[in-house]
Amino acid sequence: MLSLDEIRDRMKDRPAILAEPRERGRAAVALVVCDEGSGPEVLFIERSDHDEDPWSGHLGFPGGRVEPEDPSPRSTAARETREELGLDLASAEYLGRLDDLLGAHVPVVVSCFAFGFRRRPELSPNPTEVRQAFWFPLEDLRDPRRHSAKTFHFLGEELTHPAIRVLGEGRPWLWGITYRLIVQFLEALGCPV
Repeated sequence: MLSLDEIRDRMKDRPAILAEPRERGRAAVALVVCDEGSGPEVLFIERSDHDEDPWSGHLGFPGGRVEPEDPSPRSTAARETREELGLDLASAEYLGRLDDLLGAHVPVVVSCFAFGFRRRPELSPNPTEVRQAFWFPLEDLRDPRRHSAKTFHFLGEELTHPAIRVLGEGRPWLWGITYRLIVQFLEALGCPV
């Protein structure tokens, strides 16, 4: 699999396709990669349960809504990562930006910014927002045996979408916007699923 330097080199000249929010909300997330030498791993969170959060209990990247006081979506991703995980991205290497995505079932535009660490940083998950944080090998995200179409209950609907099993039996699957961002990231690295 690729090293952090190779990931940076493949991401640095890749132009991101940006979307205008228009009548949608705007959110930003951080795709955090760590490569201590045994192969890159990606940081995921399992969100805490909240009745008003459509992604309650789902797997994803740290991030959240762009607030009026945020200077940019990238600063939103950094702020949310600090609030959710106690992780300051100022010490990370900025790797690049993925294309903005439109939510398929929630009217939102999501911007994703990739950051890299050479040592696994210490995390302090905020239990109000994050049930758990975990690292998952980038190479294993490509394993076709982990991919499947799954049925989910979301906003009162039953939806079938592609998903990746990253946790054990009976645990949430990775799907939706985060799944689409992972696929896009792997394609940008020249390592499609």
